Amino acid sequence: MAASSLLTLIDDIASVLDDVALLTKVATKKTAGVLGDDLALNAQQVTGVSADRELPVVWAVAKGSMKNKAILVPAALAISAFAPWAVTPLLMLGGAFLCYEGFEKLAHKFLHSKAEDEAHHAELTRAVADPALDLVAFEQGKIKGAVRTDFILSAEIIAITLGTVAASPFITQVSVLVGIALLMTVGVYGLVAAIVKLDDGGLYLSRQAGGGAWGRFQRGLGAGILKTAPWLMKGLSIAGTAAMFLVGGGILTHGIPVLHHGIEAAVSQLAALAGGFAGVLQALVPSLLDGLLGVVAGALVLAGVSLARRIMGRSKGGATAAPR
Repeated sequence: MAASSLLTLIDDIASVLDDVALLTKVATKKTAGVLGDDLALNAQQVTGVSADRELPVVWAVAKGSMKNKAILVPAALAISAFAPWAVTPLLMLGGAFLCYEGFEKLAHKFLHSKAEDEAHHAELTRAVADPALDLVAFEQGKIKGAVRTDFILSAEIIAITLGTVAASPFITQVSVLVGIALLMTVGVYGLVAAIVKLDDGGLYLSRQAGGGAWGRFQRGLGAGILKTAPWLMKGLSIAGTAAMFLVGGGILTHGIPVLHHGIEAAVSQLAALAGGFAGVLQALVPSLLDGLLGVVAGALVLAGVSLARRIMGRSKGGATAAPR
């Protein structure tokens, strides 16, 4: 009897671990869009920090990220236990925010000239080079800004993960949420650390001496790293923005049954007409439509936020002018 109970317990644990592994894999895929943007945003946060302080700053932000998740994971579990009806609305809010953030980045790209961006970068560079600058305060400001950014992105990741495991047993929810929190923190900030030190590694290799094949290979590799590092950052930013529309639009689509079933019907009709290309269409078209919906949703949310800001600005201006 004891042996049977032990085997039952082991089987239950194995089933939970199998569910955890599967759901963690699904949640990781769903949060990939946030991860890509998280990488780009956090790597940009250390721009302007001296080279010998880059890794300490990344480590400080990583510790702040763990504190964020230590708050968010219990909050998510409490919501799942006491207000499960709130999971879908929270997911919808998270999806809308993803779309808004992605469209805001696009709007900034098209509404701000290259000269404005270069002027901002030059201003930052001059500020860092100023001997009167309080570097400790500057660094702390960078860290606080990155931790605030991380809190928003971590909330999105936890909300998406919670939606994936909302119907699972409590122990599975805990395991998946904690696993995703640790995986995303270690993965994101490990890669951020590698990215911000990539140019240093390239510079080190490019200065290697020696006339042999190995020396030439090291110098060529270093030069290649120095050339590709800026493009890597741009690529991460572009991929992150695209993924935000795909993931955010997908969340909104699945949360609105009419849209979800409409896309399924449209894909089925296209697949019936496509013949041998049916499999390709079934794989690509839903994601493309999700991304298109994400762009539209992001534009609408940005328009609403901009309008609200203008109304609030006018109301404050009127309140200030009234006593005169």
